[in-house]
Amino acid sequence: MFLGEYEYRVDSKGRLPLPPKFRQELGAELILTRGIDTCIVVYPIVEWNRLADTQPAATITLSQKKRKLNRHIFGAAFNLTLDRQGRIALPPPLRRYARIDNAATIVGQNNYIELWNPDLWNSEQVSVEEQVWQITESLEDQQ
Repeated sequence: MFLGEYEYRVDSKGRLPLPPKFRQELGAELILTRGIDTCIVVYPIVEWNRLADTQPAATITLSQKKRKLNRHIFGAAFNLTLDRQGRIALPPPLRRYARIDNAATIVGQNNYIELWNPDLWNSEQVSVEEQVWQITESLEDQQ
């Protein structure tokens, strides 16, 4: 389980260390892709395979929305491994998408990790704090 929020520097080669707590849980192989929000999502291979199993990957789907979602998620995915220092080399297209330059906020999201530009993360947190009670009430209404 990935929990917590951490801030790390991105080095001049675009490498980002991951928190030691996360490294063992991630395993040797991980997948990075664009998040729905302006962030990078990091999946352990097991979670990525679960996600892939829920998407119509092997057949052509007639749904334009599903095709666009697949392009967003799978078209920008990169298969990576941690180096000996527990770092990942952030692919330039994902860095540009998430606007990550010299620093990143690493956020545990239970079964995956999000990598954020620190300023965008702070804005997201303000938005969440303003809306969390409304979101909670709407979820209770659905039960």
